[in-house]
Parts: sequence; structure tokens; C-alpha cells
Amino acid sequence: MPDSPGHEVPRAVPSVPSPVPSVPSARAGSALERRLNAARATEPDYREVGATADGRLPEGYKHLRRRVHLGHGPEVMARAGRFVLGWGCQLGTGFAVFPYAPAEPGATVLLRLRLPGSRWPRLVIPCRVVWTVDEPDRIGFAYGTLPGHPECGEEAFLVSMDAAGEVWFEVVAFARLTAWYARLGRPVAVLCQYLAIERYLASVLRAAADPDPDPGSDPDPRTPRPDGAPPPGAPAA
Repeated sequence: MPDSPGHEVPRAVPSVPSPVPSVPSARAGSALERRLNAARATEPDYREVGATADGRLPEGYKHLRRRVHLGHGPEVMARAGRFVLGWGCQLGTGFAVFPYAPAEPGATVLLRLRLPGSRWPRLVIPCRVVWTVDEPDRIGFAYGTLPGHPECGEEAFLVSMDAAGEVWFEVVAFARLTAWYARLGRPVAVLCQYLAIERYLASVLRAAADPDPDPGSDPDPRTPRPDGAPPPGAPAA
């Protein structure tokens, strides 16, 4: 069940199932679960919730739009859409998603980034899914930031198919830095955001070309699992 009401674009077809198998939740009472419960009790820290759904991005934020051509036809559309709804962009960029489930409006998740050479995540980012769409020619979702996120704003990930059958993937975002460490290191934060977007695009391109995409799979054994658990073979604490 979603954690709080979100803005859902009416669905014209049943939800596309995620290719990632379910993973166990964190141990009851764990620090991670406590942080998740605290995030669920908060509201997005910006006023324009859902603004990425209609494309009219609000003033006062940095805007970002990137679009890439994925291929042609419904099969490409379905593969890419399933990947995106299964948090494939985030998993393919090195984030772990907790609790893992395909994106649903109102769901609160923690995105966790594991630093190179470190077993444990060092950055925990709370966010909430604010809308989803699952239609024959449009599949995707957007999440907004919650208190504790280094930015405030919204980011959308949308796969679409035009009248000619060409399939596209677009990332649309508006955000501004809020955390002191992000503002202090603004050039580095901006560079990291740019690199993340490039990896989003590359991961969806790969998934669209793969007849059996899996956001949780990666030939690199160091990649975090969807639940954020250490990868196989990770050294003990």
C-alpha cells in the first residue's frame, strides 16, 4: 500500500511487472527501518508536487531535460518501461532501493549510495513517488524529495512511443541544493548530478536492447543489491 496519497496518472493498461525478484525487508526495528518510518511521517519539502507530470516546470529551480532514442516498437517500449518502473535507472547508477517494490504513487523509499571501497552505505536519501503512468504509449514515474534529501525538487523518468512507433526515454527534473555540504561543494554536486543522468540514459538504452532486462543484475559483482545488502563476497565488517 502506498504510504501517503500521491498524484497518479490514470492507467490505461495493467501495471507492468518488475523483472527484479522480491527481496527481504530490513530486520524489524533496524536503524534503516526507523529512518524509513520517520520519512513516511514527513511531506515533500517543496510546494510544486507533481509538476513534472505536465512538463511546466516551476521557477526558482534548476531545470533539466535529457532525451534519448531507444528503438522502435511495442517490445522495446515494454522492456524499457518495465525497467524504469522497477527502479532500474537508480539501481544501474549504484543506488540501493529500500524497501524494494515497483514504483507506486505515494510510496516512500530510501535511496542509498554506497561509496567505493565501503561496505556500508554512507548516504541515505528519502524520497516519495508522486505519480506514475502506465499506458500503451507512456510508462514511467516521478519522485519528489523529502526532508533529509540534499536537494529539494522532483525528478521524472518517462518512456514514450510516438505515432511512428519510435521509442524515447526522457529524464525531466527541477531541483535546488539544500544541504550545506551540497551547497558547499556545488561544482562537485552539479558534476555528480550530470554523471548520474548520463548513467540513467545509458542503463535504459541497455535495457531496451536486452530481450530480458533485469535492473538488479550487473556483471560487476560490486553492484549493490536492490535491498541495499552487501554484494556477494563482500568483506565482513
